[in-house]
Amino acid sequence: MRVSVVVTVYNESTSIRTLLDSLCAQTRRPDQVVICDGGSTDDTVAQIQAYAGRLPGLRVLVEPGANISQGRNRAIQIADGPIIAVTDAGVRLDPRWLERLVAPFESSPAPGETPLAVAGFFLPDADGVFQTAMAATVLPLHGDIRPEGFLPSSRSVAFLKRTWEQVGGYPEWLDYCEDLVFDLQVNRLAPGRATAFQWAPDAVVYFRPRATLGAFWRQYYRYARGDGKADLWRWRHAIRYLTYLVLLPALVGHGLWARKGRALGWVGLAAGGVAYCARPWQRLSVVGRALSPGERWQAALWVPVLRAVGDLAKMVGYPVGLWWRWRNRARAEIHWRRPREEVHAPVD
Repeated sequence: MRVSVVVTVYNESTSIRTLLDSLCAQTRRPDQVVICDGGSTDDTVAQIQAYAGRLPGLRVLVEPGANISQGRNRAIQIADGPIIAVTDAGVRLDPRWLERLVAPFESSPAPGETPLAVAGFFLPDADGVFQTAMAATVLPLHGDIRPEGFLPSSRSVAFLKRTWEQVGGYPEWLDYCEDLVFDLQVNRLAPGRATAFQWAPDAVVYFRPRATLGAFWRQYYRYARGDGKADLWRWRHAIRYLTYLVLLPALVGHGLWARKGRALGWVGLAAGGVAYCARPWQRLSVVGRALSPGERWQAALWVPVLRAVGDLAKMVGYPVGLWWRWRNRARAEIHWRRPREEVHAPVD
């Protein structure tokens, strides 16, 4: 079965060679590579075109102003393989990534048993104290994943082209969290199962975390804004607001002004903080092996800071997304949970 690898890029001149070199080094070579550039102003496209003799069936599209969903959809439209493997700029592929990702399709005993989609995984490719702390705080390890509930990032995912057609492609109205909506739509094609994705944990790409606190803030603000636009994770966001706006002030107020048992407020605050940071600190023992003991302590101190900054960024971004959704409520496509024939019907 022919496999087309699809990538979207934008101003990736400093990182694109890492991705393309790792794509050239795959043990299972792609049959076609389709890359959509969103109108880069650097030499990203020229660097990609230099790989024409090394990457089979390389095609480069330039779509100025295209968002990630639009870029992926354009690339998939012209892809000629029945299997589509998707990854992203800014990653490094494990040499056996594609082999392991498409193995469930190529080893299925009969056409009717071919999976609809396969979920790969991504691991941190951190450098230094800050990025290691970031990786431990926000990126899961294999042990954090429940395969039956896992929604894969489009840094590492594969699906049948007809699966993409059945769900109407990636949601072009959404600029962030588009892969989660796509995943949830794919799961709707398998209503009798916990997930439509077959789990391929060893199909790994390595992802570089953000290098500064400002870049991290912007990333998580945009993720939360996407959640608001797509109406995702209402309870998660509600719990976050309750924690920071009700529970946290109550504990601090108890510690400062309670007539009796003030210590209980501070004990509760400390216990909650430790519980909130416990899993990142555990992950730090894995992702921080290259750090010295002193650097590990520095990374551990970054964890609560990153937790708080990420939460605050989400609390700012989510209502912005909700407001966008309210202003665009007449657009049928944003009501993606409805049956497809309703979503694509004309709006009065």
